[in-house]
Amino acid sequence: MAKQKVAMLTAGGLAPCLSSSVGGLIERYNDVAPDIEMIAYRSGYHGLLLGDIVPITQEMRDKAYLLHHHGGSPIGNSRVKLTNAADCVKRGLVKEGQNPLAVAADRLAKDGVTILHTIGGDDTNTTAADLAAYLGANGYNLTVVGLPKTVDNDVVPIRQTLGAWTAAEYGAQFFDHVSNEQSAAPRTLVVHEVMGRHCGWLTAATALAYIDRTKGHEYIEGLMMNTDLKNIDGVYLPEIAFDLDKEAARLKAIMDKTGFVTIFVSEGACLDAIVAEREAAGESVKRDAFGHVKIDTINVGNWFSKQFGALIGAERAMVQKSGYYARSAPANARDRHLIHSMVDSAVESALNKVSGVIGHDEDQGGKLRTIEFPRIKGGKHFDTSAKWFADVMDFVGQSWKPV
Repeated sequence: MAKQKVAMLTAGGLAPCLSSSVGGLIERYNDVAPDIEMIAYRSGYHGLLLGDIVPITQEMRDKAYLLHHHGGSPIGNSRVKLTNAADCVKRGLVKEGQNPLAVAADRLAKDGVTILHTIGGDDTNTTAADLAAYLGANGYNLTVVGLPKTVDNDVVPIRQTLGAWTAAEYGAQFFDHVSNEQSAAPRTLVVHEVMGRHCGWLTAATALAYIDRTKGHEYIEGLMMNTDLKNIDGVYLPEIAFDLDKEAARLKAIMDKTGFVTIFVSEGACLDAIVAEREAAGESVKRDAFGHVKIDTINVGNWFSKQFGALIGAERAMVQKSGYYARSAPANARDRHLIHSMVDSAVESALNKVSGVIGHDEDQGGKLRTIEFPRIKGGKHFDTSAKWFADVMDFVGQSWKPV
C-alpha cells in the first residue's frame, strides 16, 4: 500500500466545532494509523493555494485533547472560492491565467497528500466538491472527506451540522445578560439579532435555549427584575411571513403594559426585501466571492429596530448581536459527542478512499454516512413544522404563518 499523508483545513466563518474537530482528527489518526504523517494548511484554501503548511508535530499529537476546550480554529480560516479565478488573482493567491483548482491540485500532489479533510459549511464543501471533481478528472490519487460546520444548520441533506447546538446555547447566555438592558430606560426596545442568512434554525434554537435558561431564574415579582422583563415578545425568521402593522400593534400593546419589548431576529429575516429596497434606491450592495450579499453591511436588526421602534413608540431602541460571541465559543458536550462520531466516520471513510461529506443523511433515514459531494447544497430552510418551534411560539404568544 502507498504511504498515506493527511492534510486538513478549516474554512468559512467560525463555528464552535473547528478546534474540537481538528483535535478529534489528530486523535483518531493517532489511534488507528499512528504512523501516518499529518499537516494542515493555514487559513483554509488561502493557505492551500500559497503552500502555507503547518506540520502536525509530535507535541501537537500528544496535546490534541486540549483543542476540545477551545473555540476558533487552531489552523485559521478564510473564504476562498477555487472556481472564482478573478477573486483569487485579485487577492494574490494565484497568477493571472492560472486555474486555482489546478494550483490547489498541484500543491496537494507536490506535498504528497493522499487524504484531505475539509471542515466547513456548504461553501467550503461545495468548493471541496469542485476540487474532488477536478482531482478525479485529472488523474490525481487523493480522497477528500468533509465535515459539516455551520452555526446556521442549513446544509442539505445533513440533519445537524457541527457547532450549531453550541451557538444556540451561547447566544442564549449572551442575551440573558443583554436582556437586563430593559431596566436601563423607559419604553426600551431590544432587538437580538442572531446569525442565519437563509435559515432561521439558529434564531429559533437560541430562543428555545434562552427560554429554558431563564425558566430556572427566581424573581421578586413587583420589581422590574421579573418574568416579563425576561420574556421574548417576537421571533422573526426568513421562513415566517408577518404583517408589519399588525405586529407593531401587538408589540405596542406589550410596550404600553410593561414598558419594554424584546424581539429575536434572524439576520436573514426580510433580507431580500431590504436588499431590493436599497438597490431600487440606487445603492450598490456588496457581495463576497461566492456571490452572497455581505450581510454585515445590511444590518437587518437595525432595520427591524427602526421599523418597530417608531411604530410602538419606543424611546430607546438597541440592537445586540450574539453572532461573534456564539460562533467563537468552544464546543459544548452535545456538539463534542456529534464531532466524535463524525470524526470517526471521516477517518474510516478516508482510509477506505471514499470521498464526500460526513453527516446524518436526511434522505436515507438520518443514517450517519459519507454523503456524495454533488448532493451537498446550502440554503436549507428551517422546518417550522417542528413541535419544539410551535412550543416556542406559543410561549412567545405570537401568531405566525410560514412564508
